Amino acid sequence: MNRRRSDALPDEERARLEGLIYEEREARQRAESLAETRLQDLYAKQQQIELLNTIASAANQSDSIAEVLRTALNAIGEFLDWPVGHAYLARKTSSSDLELGPTGIWHLRTLDPVEAFRESTEDTVFRSGQGLPGRVLEQRAPVWVEHLDQDLNFPRRAAAATSGLCSGFAFPVMVGQEVACVLEFFTAETTPEQPEVLALLAQAGVQLGRVVERNRHAERLIHHASHDPLTGLPNRRLFHDRLEHAIARYAREPESLFAVLFVDLDRFKLVNDSLGHTAGDELLAQVGKRLLTALRQNDTVSRPGGNQNTRPDDTLARLGGDEFTILLEGLHEPVDALRVAERLQAILHQPFSIAGQTVYVTVSIGIATRPYGQACPVVSPDQDGPTCAEDLMREADMAMYRAKSLGKARCEFCDPGMQSQALESLRLETSLRESVERNAFVVHYQPIMSLADNRITGFEALVRWEREGELLPPDRFIPIAEDAGLVHLIDMQVLYTACSQLQAWNAQRSGPPLTISTNLSARQLTRPELVDEVATILCGTDTPPEQLRLEITETATLGNLDELIATLKGLKALGVSLAMDDFGTGYSSLSYLHRLPLDILKIDRAFVAGLDRDEYSQRLVQTVINMARNLGLEAVAEGVESNTHAATLRALGCTRAQGYYYSRPVPADRAGDLLAADQLPLVTA
Repeated sequence: MNRRRSDALPDEERARLEGLIYEEREARQRAESLAETRLQDLYAKQQQIELLNTIASAANQSDSIAEVLRTALNAIGEFLDWPVGHAYLARKTSSSDLELGPTGIWHLRTLDPVEAFRESTEDTVFRSGQGLPGRVLEQRAPVWVEHLDQDLNFPRRAAAATSGLCSGFAFPVMVGQEVACVLEFFTAETTPEQPEVLALLAQAGVQLGRVVERNRHAERLIHHASHDPLTGLPNRRLFHDRLEHAIARYAREPESLFAVLFVDLDRFKLVNDSLGHTAGDELLAQVGKRLLTALRQNDTVSRPGGNQNTRPDDTLARLGGDEFTILLEGLHEPVDALRVAERLQAILHQPFSIAGQTVYVTVSIGIATRPYGQACPVVSPDQDGPTCAEDLMREADMAMYRAKSLGKARCEFCDPGMQSQALESLRLETSLRESVERNAFVVHYQPIMSLADNRITGFEALVRWEREGELLPPDRFIPIAEDAGLVHLIDMQVLYTACSQLQAWNAQRSGPPLTISTNLSARQLTRPELVDEVATILCGTDTPPEQLRLEITETATLGNLDELIATLKGLKALGVSLAMDDFGTGYSSLSYLHRLPLDILKIDRAFVAGLDRDEYSQRLVQTVINMARNLGLEAVAEGVESNTHAATLRALGCTRAQGYYYSRPVPADRAGDLLAADQLPLVTA
């Protein structure tokens, strides 16, 4: 018993030992925790280093900004485990301020849930201080938004909420003191600001800035090598390259038309000799700027700030001295090149102010096209060989010298036959434009008959152009009017004249009122003002809408069908009737026919012509009549030229018809005589 007591430790000693054991355990746990923390820190540092190495490697191996930004977005998104990232590029506005435009470069873990946010982002441009990217642009520093839905300066917050995004941040890519790009990231979890992340990405921004700067330097070198230092226009080397691409496209698409214009200033040596070479250089620079403004509106190449993603249609270059060349692509006909050439001459007609002197300039222009009609007198020695850039430039150059030899200040085609054709088309267009301004068109009227009793129920108004003593039908001038943008003016003039004449006839007669039918060109139906213009004419002529029938052709359905349907519904809402003209000869399709708000199908004369010759035509016309009836439409036959045609159509169930059997289109006074006769034909065939 005494021995047990002697073996027992005093309480104080036991407590001391237990304390030592506890302290040792705590120290071990702290050491383990510290080691784990240091391992985690080390791992995090390794990941950060790997991220920076990934970005640095991409920056060093690629000269493409887009490729480097895409790599950086994906690497940062995966590092942070944030599902959405996007890159903006800074660009200068017309006022030389910076704005941020979307690039379409994304990091997306999955597409569908964030589609609304993606669409909103790609539709938005940010100026300084606007939204998350705009604040980065303004502050030139990272910005973190913990609650996107509560940030009033976050225009995309509705789209972010729809896509389930809660937090986001953005940081700049700097080149010197200028923001070159902004990268933004978003997550579905509410995440407070993480300064260490922003510090890390500041280093990434420095690396990305270096590749942007290197890319800009390379672009400057390329630009200097391919552009004229005096005017900033493409030089011979770049023009030659663009021309080779146009020739290659022509080889793949032989129907494509393009042209080379060789432009040379007349008497430029006089300016140099009288005012000095410095004044001559200033004149050339100003001429280059004016020539750019004369190019077609869809030109983007060589214009400062142009959209380089758009396929070029016009390229203006300076070859040297006072010689400029222009490549025109996407032409419809050779006269298009002549139109551009005449605009060049017109815009240079205004005087220049050079060295305190007023200077007048004229130019001689040579035009070479591909394809062209007749053989050009100056072609490659190998007549059957492929066209090359030098051939075209030589042809345009020779045409320019011919223009100079014929008196300067003029345009000449390499192909004389094409020259005559283009000049005639241009003269016709000029005369047509003058006629539109004078409202000098004549409207003829063809009666539309009731097959039941051979009485007139209405007229179709058909335009004629009286030119130099000749009455031209629509097919001779409407295509030119369409190309010149005049057809809507002609259509509206015809509509007004026809509605006015209709009311004069209806006021003079008893019985059911007549109807009037007029044609609308396919290009008319794309004009948003059309419905209002028709309504104005109906009101101005006191024409009840139910008395008007507007006819469209099947070619109108080749464009935007939804846009066409919207326009037709707008016209229907006015109360007018709508007819499909020449049905069955072109692009008929039941898949769209039932969608169009039509009232009338006009059976083309090509089908009616065979009614007295073969049974097949009768079955075909019967099918169209039955289809019209099943769709709730009225069938009107065109091209009735005999009593047999009329009788057969009547037997097949057609109710109305028009054609030479009853009357050719005639002036208004003769149409009035037909109405007075009360019944047609006057002479039975």
